Amino acid sequence: MLQPRPYLKAVTIRRPEGDAGFSYPFCIPALRHIDEIEFDRDLTFFIGENGSGKSTLLEAIATVMDFGAQGGTGNFEISDDSGLSKLHNFMRPRRSFQRPRDKFFLRAETFFNVGTYFEDMVKEGIAPAGIVYGRYGGKSLHHRSHGESFLTILNESIQGNGLYLLDEPEAALSPTRQLEALARINQLILNESQFIIATHSPILMAYPNARIYLFDDSGIREVDYTETEHYKVTRNFLNDYEKQIKQLLSRTPLLDLLDEDG
Repeated sequence: MLQPRPYLKAVTIRRPEGDAGFSYPFCIPALRHIDEIEFDRDLTFFIGENGSGKSTLLEAIATVMDFGAQGGTGNFEISDDSGLSKLHNFMRPRRSFQRPRDKFFLRAETFFNVGTYFEDMVKEGIAPAGIVYGRYGGKSLHHRSHGESFLTILNESIQGNGLYLLDEPEAALSPTRQLEALARINQLILNESQFIIATHSPILMAYPNARIYLFDDSGIREVDYTETEHYKVTRNFLNDYEKQIKQLLSRTPLLDLLDEDG
């Protein structure tokens, strides 16, 4: 029996031939040999060090799914291709027979641009404030903190039955707010939604039955939550933070901290 979710089931990538196959973004180790990545869960996480390629892949997915690389929804997009990797040109999505009714791509690094886009629409008379901010708590996103703006989008703008891409949403959120966001994500999943999230947060990636893809120099592979560096480092630190701080400040190599207790 065909299932409507996940709305995005997989993406396939065909690396270009010749010198182009070694240029950006295919020079990124994690993306060098990727042929296909599956999305067979309601929630998929991309994890890895900064520069490992997870945001590059998420941006390409957003572009090929018509979100707009800088962030946006099916109703608007912010066009700025200056930093676009062009990975989407070599990507083909495999979609469900059913299209999502809603979609949103949220990028921490371009979130300010989204708020500015809305303000410009009002200032230039393109649309009245009531309509522009109607889905965003009735006022400019710039009139809230970063975290408050993100939660406004998650709680009021995103309605469910959708495909949502989030790039490092924890950058705006305290630990308590991350827990709140995780509860809201679960509500949306129960309301026929799919999420793909690039994150460093061990709180968010603890969501049950999520698929976690690790990006590193060996490629992209699936890992269990308790195998992640994020979990191990956080667990070891909280179990004996005084010892961890002492070792850290005494210049103990970071790998020794990771190896302790598994």
